[in-house]
Amino acid sequence: MMYDMAAGNYKNHQVQILSTEGMMNHVSKSDSKQFVVATETGILYRMRQQNPEKTFIPASENAECEYMKMITLDTVYRSLYDEKYEVNVPKKIADKARLSIELML
Repeated sequence: MMYDMAAGNYKNHQVQILSTEGMMNHVSKSDSKQFVVATETGILYRMRQQNPEKTFIPASENAECEYMKMITLDTVYRSLYDEKYEVNVPKKIADKARLSIELML
């Protein structure tokens, strides 16, 4: 999607790349009644619950992340509280990730 946008393949179509909350806010404020959602399909349940009058079409029915299903408030809390599950990545990758996070914040 990002490549196609950069290549200009969506000239006459509205395409947005948003965070999870950005997607939820966009959908609730939009007058559109139909959306193609290109992210993990788990968000579709919440979208449909909060916007029952709108239709959501997954870009792929198979866009499921088994690891997303493992993340809960309790596991995040335990990880931070117990200071475990540290992830180490090469500096070059960490710098790119940090830049993305800083831009989001």
